[in-house]
Amino acid sequence: MRELLKKFENRQPEIVFEWSDSETEAEGWLVIDSLRGGAAGGDTRMKKGLEKKDVIQLAKNTAIKYTISGPPIGGAKAGINFDPEDPRKEGVLKRWFHVVSPILKSYFGTGAGIHISESKELIPLTENHGLWHPQEGIVTGHFTPEGPKKIRKIGQLRQGLSKIIENPDYFPPGSAKYRVSDMITGFGLAAAVLHYYQLWGGSATGKKAMIQGWGNVGAAAAYFLAKEGVQVVGILSLEGAIIDPDGLDEAAITKLFLSKEKNKLVSTKRIPFEEGNEKFWNLSADIFIPAAKSRLVDKAKLEKLMAGGLTLIASGANFPFAENDIFMGPISTLADEKISLIPDFISNVGISRLAAYLMSDRVLLTDEALFGDVSKTIHKALKQCHQAQASPNKIAQTALEIALQQLG
Repeated sequence: MRELLKKFENRQPEIVFEWSDSETEAEGWLVIDSLRGGAAGGDTRMKKGLEKKDVIQLAKNTAIKYTISGPPIGGAKAGINFDPEDPRKEGVLKRWFHVVSPILKSYFGTGAGIHISESKELIPLTENHGLWHPQEGIVTGHFTPEGPKKIRKIGQLRQGLSKIIENPDYFPPGSAKYRVSDMITGFGLAAAVLHYYQLWGGSATGKKAMIQGWGNVGAAAAYFLAKEGVQVVGILSLEGAIIDPDGLDEAAITKLFLSKEKNKLVSTKRIPFEEGNEKFWNLSADIFIPAAKSRLVDKAKLEKLMAGGLTLIASGANFPFAENDIFMGPISTLADEKISLIPDFISNVGISRLAAYLMSDRVLLTDEALFGDVSKTIHKALKQCHQAQASPNKIAQTALEIALQQLG
C-alpha cells in the first residue's frame, strides 16, 4: 500500500489552472488531478490563506472519493484565496466563474464548498455564463450523452440536488423545509457508524458519541445517530460547547438541531469555547465524529480520546488530523492502528454519491431512493474493507489500498 500511495501522492496533477484577480488581491487555482474517464469533479471553496498545495491535496482526496461514490472520473478541486467576509466577494466570484466557465462546460464539474452558497452564488453565477448546471462538465466529458440524454441527466441533477425532503424519517419533526443535499452528508456519516457495527459486531444503540463541528454535516450526523439510540456526550463548535457526560438523547439533539442559527450552536447550556475545548477532549466516549475544519485533531487530543475509551472515528472533515501528509500521516496511522478509523472518503461521501446517482440512467427521485443509495454505497465500501481485513484495526489503510488499486 505504501508504494502505491507514494506513487499516487508524487504524481503531478494533470492540469493546474492559476488565476490572479484583476481587481483585488484574490488568487485562485483549479487543480485537476487527472481526467480519468474523460472528466473530473470537486467543489469550489473560498478561504483566506488557502494555498495551491492545499488545493492539490484536496483534489487527490477527491480522486480517492470518486472510487467509492462514482462515477469513475478524476478528482479535482477549485480554491480561491480570499476573505469570504470581504464585501468584494461577489465580484471576485463573478470574475472567477467567468474564466473557468469554458472548463465547467467541457470536463470539470463542481459543487458549493466552504464559504460558497450553492443557491445564492454557485448556481446563479454559472447560469449567467451559460451553464445548465455546475456539474455539466462531468455529464459532457464522462457520459458524452446525445442531446435528449444530456438534458435528462442535467434535469435529474437540478431536481434531485434541490429536492425538498418529504419523508419525515429524514428530517427533524416540526422543522422548516430541508433539501436532500442539506442532510445527506450527515446521514452518510451516521450510516457509516451503523454499518461499522453491523459488519464488525456490536450495536450503536447505547454508545456515547462526541461531535466536533455543528454545521450541516455534524448536526445532521448527531441527529441521525441520536435516532438510533446513540447518546451525544459532547458537542464542540467555535461558539462554545455542550458537555453532558450522561448523554443527550434524541429529543435534546433534535432541539439543538432546530435551534442552530446559520450553523452556529445555540443553547442556554452552551459554555465558552475555551472551557468547552478543555473539557471536550477529556470526555469518555465510544464514537468521535470530526466534522469541523481540516487538520484540527493533533496527537495529544487523539491520545486523550483513546484514553477515554474511544473505539471508533468516522471522519466528516477532509483531513481531520493535524498532519502535513495527504493520506495516512503519523496521527491518522496511529488512530488506524489502535482503534477503528473510517476515512472521510467513505464516511463523507454523501453529496458526491448523490450527484453520481442523479447522473445515472435509472433514477428514482424519492427520498427513500436517494438516501438509500448513499447508505448502500457506504455499506458496500465498508464490506469490501471487512472482507479484506476482518480486524477492526487498519480499516483506513485497507480502504486506501483498495482505492489506489482502482486508480492504478
